Amino acid sequence: MDITLEKQLTKWLKEQKKSCGFFLNLTIFLGVLTGFSLILQAYLIATIIHGIVILEQPKIALSNEFITLLCLIPIRATLVFARERTSFEAGKRLRLQVRKLVLDKLCELGPAYIKGKPAGSWATIVLEQIEDLQDFYARYLPQMLLVGFIPLTILIAVFPLNWAAGLILLATAPLIPIFMILVGKGAADANRKNFKVLTQLSGHFMDRLKGLKTLKLFNQGTVELRNIESASESFRAGTMSVLRLAFLSSAVLEFFAAISIAILAVYFGFSFLGELNFGHYGESISLFTGIFILMLAPEFYQPLRDMGAHYHAKAQAIGAAEALKELIEYEVPVPQQNTSKIQNQINVNDPLTLQANQLCVYSFDGTQLVGPISFSLQQGENIAFVGPSGSGKTSLMNALLGFLPYQGSLLINGVELNTIDKVQWRKNLAWLGQDPQLFYGSIRENISMGDTFLSDEKIQESLEKVGIWDFISEKELGLDHLIGEQMAGLSVGQAQRIALARALNKNAQLFLLDEPTASLDQHSEQVIFNTIAKATQNMSSIMISHRLDQLESTHKIIVMDKGKIVQQGNFETLNKTEGLFKNMQLDITDISSLTSIKTKGEI
Repeated sequence: MDITLEKQLTKWLKEQKKSCGFFLNLTIFLGVLTGFSLILQAYLIATIIHGIVILEQPKIALSNEFITLLCLIPIRATLVFARERTSFEAGKRLRLQVRKLVLDKLCELGPAYIKGKPAGSWATIVLEQIEDLQDFYARYLPQMLLVGFIPLTILIAVFPLNWAAGLILLATAPLIPIFMILVGKGAADANRKNFKVLTQLSGHFMDRLKGLKTLKLFNQGTVELRNIESASESFRAGTMSVLRLAFLSSAVLEFFAAISIAILAVYFGFSFLGELNFGHYGESISLFTGIFILMLAPEFYQPLRDMGAHYHAKAQAIGAAEALKELIEYEVPVPQQNTSKIQNQINVNDPLTLQANQLCVYSFDGTQLVGPISFSLQQGENIAFVGPSGSGKTSLMNALLGFLPYQGSLLINGVELNTIDKVQWRKNLAWLGQDPQLFYGSIRENISMGDTFLSDEKIQESLEKVGIWDFISEKELGLDHLIGEQMAGLSVGQAQRIALARALNKNAQLFLLDEPTASLDQHSEQVIFNTIAKATQNMSSIMISHRLDQLESTHKIIVMDKGKIVQQGNFETLNKTEGLFKNMQLDITDISSLTSIKTKGEI
């Protein structure tokens, strides 16, 4: 990974630590207390052994040391436990905050942006990559501060007793972080690459899972099986590469720590044998000094070893942070003339009007999708946008919802849309798409969406309007009937009717309908169209539709092709005029005739 990029990501990660609250500082404080308890424990053990072996003191004379040591053992265990708990809480709070930032950003960017990546890749970002931040904040950051404090405290305790032992500790200590950094840089790069492979694999697998029936229909199952196997193998190879580096890092740290402790043990061993006579301050080395320093030696290297063990957490977090930082800090490229930061409000009591003038809609990468087009919508008017696939209808709808940037003018009650508070604007909209979105929960919960003032009578009335109350009333629990994950237990038509009932219960000024009958059979399609026409009779609505024969009562039909308006007028006028609308009508008639012939068995 580029060093500059790594520094930027590390800085971004450290900036997020405020989300951990006081738990991060509490973890460090408990770590410091644990370090002091280790030094005190070594002092007590060394004092007891020296007193019994060298000074030949009776055990009763060392009773205070014994009692203190016995009390210190549970205290140290409690400190370790408390440190683990607080560090986990710090990481948990951070993960919750980052996940909130990610989900809020996705809500802000909207479906137009989300559909630019496979669902599996978003699952990887929201779940896997955020989870991989845990150990960075719970273990690595606290250890970074403790790795300087605890060894320094031990050196302060060792040097007054034996300067040679202090020099050995001081000289060997840098070996561990140096090799840790060398191995860790490779681990960070491997982790970052592995995250990209995982994102691609997740997206690839999810897309193929959704299209399983289509793949079987076209006999492409074997081909896609090989593709998934290849992607899985790439991920396996990447994972093993990361693990190899992690194990290598641990082995290197353990090796240098063991060598350093061994050097110290050899020094004291030869000193006790009288072969070495330096390091002390005039007096010979006592048993107390040897035991005390040898017991502290592993603890001197332990923070360094822990940091090395947790260094892969930093590498893992940096690999995860690249995509998270890019998403959270992503700004929609707004055309230069639409740079106002003012958040205006519109009066919901005023009749809603919409005026588009030389409107151009753009994708997130700056590609022009629609325009320039001009049209208007008055209060109580119904407009239908029709045209072939790719003509820009859905892009226009996303711009009206505030999910795509635009250039030109798009006035809502005389106020430019990009200056209106988007939350307040969307409260005035009722949207119904071709893919109904229902959530796990009761039918009542799916329709009320948290509106506690919506009575069961109103919910029942809306369900009767869309022709699905009979189905629901037959259920034992009625409105409390649970809808399963992925709308389990409902047909597409039933789900669409419930979604329409939800839209009808919203006190909206404008209905936005994106091919609401695309997935329905002919009978259900007719019911939904009649329901929509009746529900929006005195309301403003904008509809995208492929069923031209259902638009006879629509006030205005706008025909689009390649992002431009090519025709507009009412149904009767357009049907008599040569152009795209009439050609589309003929194509639909031909398809209907062919379907009828096939049904009768004539071909």
